Amino acid sequence: MTDLHIPELSLVVLVGASGSGKSTFAREHFAPYETISSDVCRGLVAGDENDQSATKDAFEVLHFIAGKRLAAGRLTVVDATSVQHQARKALVELARAHDVLPVAIVLDLPESVSLARNAERADRDFGAHVVKRQKDQLRRSLRGLTKEGFRAVHVLTSVEEVEAASIVRDKLLNDRRDEHGPFDVIGDVHGCRAELEALLDRLGYVVVRDDDGRPVDASHPDGRRAVFVGDLVDRGPDSPGVLRLVMGMVGRGHALCVPGNHENKLVRALDGRHVQVSHGLEETLAQLESETPEFRAEVRAFCDGLVAHLVLDDGRLVVAHAGLKEAYHGRASGRVRSFALYGDSTGETDEFGLPVRYPWANDYRGRAMVLYGHTPTPDLEWVNNTLCLDTGVVFGGRLSALRYPEKETVQVDAERVWYEPVKPLHAPAGDGSRARADDQLDVTDVLGRRVVETAHHGRVTINEENAAGALEVMSRFALHPRWLPYLPPTMAPPATSTRADLLEHPDEAFAAFTAVGVHDLVCEEKHMGSRGVVLVCRSDAVAAERFGATDGETGAAWTRTGRSFFDRATTESFLAGLRGAVGAAGLWDELTSDWVLLDTEILPWSAKAGDLLRDQYAAVGTAARHGLPAAAAGLETAVARGIDVGDLLARTRARSANADGFTAAYRRYCWPTDGLDGIAVAPFQVLATQGRTHHERDHLWHLAIADRLVAAAPGLVRETRRLRVDTHDPASVAAGVEWWESLTAAGGEGMVVKPLANLTRAERGLVQPGIKVRGREYLRIIYGPDYTEPAHLARLRDRNLGHKRSLALREYALGLESLERLARGEPLWRVHEPVFAVLALESERVDPRL
Repeated sequence: MTDLHIPELSLVVLVGASGSGKSTFAREHFAPYETISSDVCRGLVAGDENDQSATKDAFEVLHFIAGKRLAAGRLTVVDATSVQHQARKALVELARAHDVLPVAIVLDLPESVSLARNAERADRDFGAHVVKRQKDQLRRSLRGLTKEGFRAVHVLTSVEEVEAASIVRDKLLNDRRDEHGPFDVIGDVHGCRAELEALLDRLGYVVVRDDDGRPVDASHPDGRRAVFVGDLVDRGPDSPGVLRLVMGMVGRGHALCVPGNHENKLVRALDGRHVQVSHGLEETLAQLESETPEFRAEVRAFCDGLVAHLVLDDGRLVVAHAGLKEAYHGRASGRVRSFALYGDSTGETDEFGLPVRYPWANDYRGRAMVLYGHTPTPDLEWVNNTLCLDTGVVFGGRLSALRYPEKETVQVDAERVWYEPVKPLHAPAGDGSRARADDQLDVTDVLGRRVVETAHHGRVTINEENAAGALEVMSRFALHPRWLPYLPPTMAPPATSTRADLLEHPDEAFAAFTAVGVHDLVCEEKHMGSRGVVLVCRSDAVAAERFGATDGETGAAWTRTGRSFFDRATTESFLAGLRGAVGAAGLWDELTSDWVLLDTEILPWSAKAGDLLRDQYAAVGTAARHGLPAAAAGLETAVARGIDVGDLLARTRARSANADGFTAAYRRYCWPTDGLDGIAVAPFQVLATQGRTHHERDHLWHLAIADRLVAAAPGLVRETRRLRVDTHDPASVAAGVEWWESLTAAGGEGMVVKPLANLTRAERGLVQPGIKVRGREYLRIIYGPDYTEPAHLARLRDRNLGHKRSLALREYALGLESLERLARGEPLWRVHEPVFAVLALESERVDPRL
């Protein structure tokens, strides 16, 4: 077998005359959708794969499809003759446009083979002269394919070589996604060896020295690895010492390193190429003169072999010397390398004669954290999930590192000013690169069709029309986004019950979790209220510092659509009561946080839905209760007179009874309130506190916290009753069913069945966080007074739950994402992105009764 190596992400161009076997080769070595055939594209636009008049349009289609695949980061194979220079040139340009490597696989088989194969195909009626011309064009092209821009060229010259070929997909050198750290990412060192040793010591590394006392390695006892962002050399007092230490760490697997522009220039100087010996290069070359030729050769090989950027930790971390915009992550091209080494210049120079860098970080919206250096800054400042770690140690500043994933910064001061900068370290940036304010949002963050990356459910797509609807709600009715770090997900009901008089029953909920291998469950009562999220800060100072509060605000309480539950005065009274409960329960210190985000039910339902109750439910109930008894009385008179309306009378009496049940059902959710009088809150989950989320804690932990709040403020906080169920135990399942029956018989809404462990994954991904099981009488509010009539029940059993379940999982994943971004202290636009997406998904067409 002959291995043909191709990059995992590349544009593979099959080159060969008609009949050389390109399509067969593609079928045998590549997945069906990886290959784009010019013949198929010709058939798409003309209905005939051999219609040569459609060739121009066919190749426009081919290039369009290939471009879409490459933009999405997918290997793409082009099956066309590609024997003409112009055809290949267009494909090389396409690869460059998407920053992937073009590869040519040439099937240069004998002309006789192609002619014989074409003769066997009835659809190939062109003459032998066509194959001869193509072979001639190919023969003239072979030697120049590399110069045309193909990164690799594989030539197969016989049927035996084609049959013996095997495709090997090589990872790109920058693809280190399988390396998860933890890492310590270190900024520009610039020859400051003493400061580097001090920083490594502070980070916990143990430095190893050679017999001459020179540092040659450093390792961490906990297995952490350093990652250097480049610019190891120039300007400082000991560039060879820095190189010796870093080369040793990289060589022994204790560090990774990307090149800086100064390493790039050093390689060219060591190669004897003409470079301008300035910006500290003169010091490095002079220092290297004292080293052995062997060491200089090692330095040259090390610096030349560094990869321009690294993608680490499943794509969550990208390291590049000058930073890297998202479109370039994991790509390979000259412009990607140039951006990684030098950034993107505007073409202008500032008053110090230095190039003005385009502030790419201001526009960055990527999922990956990007760590870089290159442009010294006096202080570390996060800009849209990016951080520049060059704090000018060689200019008398500091040498900085970031512990990843902890996001802890570690710094050491420079021993002295080693090199006077052209531009003072504390001079204004002058390039517009300052980050927008933490609470500043941009409408372009949420407009149009968008994809939100979530850690627990992959990519979630938000359609443009849904985003537009959410934007209207958010701009007109919702709280300020700084008070909306989370919106709760919708919840799916169980599969429709098989019982004759019920739509929902716990058996189906228990079975759903059992089917995915989840047996330990908790059932929580559903309160007669509305889902509410409550953010409580310990003081107005905490609210101002952490959430940008104004006018003495100390938190917020909001609905599933982001609206405030109460007016500001009532909200502050409500928060004061909860704040006192949190303090009395000792939770501020126990949770080591000055704020707490709670998932709750706020009671009564009428406190939020008063208008809905008056205008819809009460109107229906009043009309039915006044009209139907009168109608029944009239029908009774008719029956007494001998008129045959008995069936109609029975239906009317049943409808009257149903109306009474409907009224009784919604009235249970209504009672008078005055300010906080009559208001209660039932917390059931601690969503987040300072620096952490809590969805990895089981529900009994959360409910125990809620119980302590109940004990601290029994007049305001209401208990959430619960029952643990083990589906392996029939008695436990029976107890769960009995509990639900008792709750609903007493007029309760029902219960929610949840995996006890809280966040749970199964073989196919996320498990539903909860399944609501509502009672027979409560569902009158949802489906109408007469839904229990047999004809209606039969119709309602046909409930399409698939979309609802999908929606619930997507919203759940988005909620987890917003909480984790909040806990990590990410900018408001990053936290708001998944929150806004939850609101947008609420515009999807799903039966609201589900």
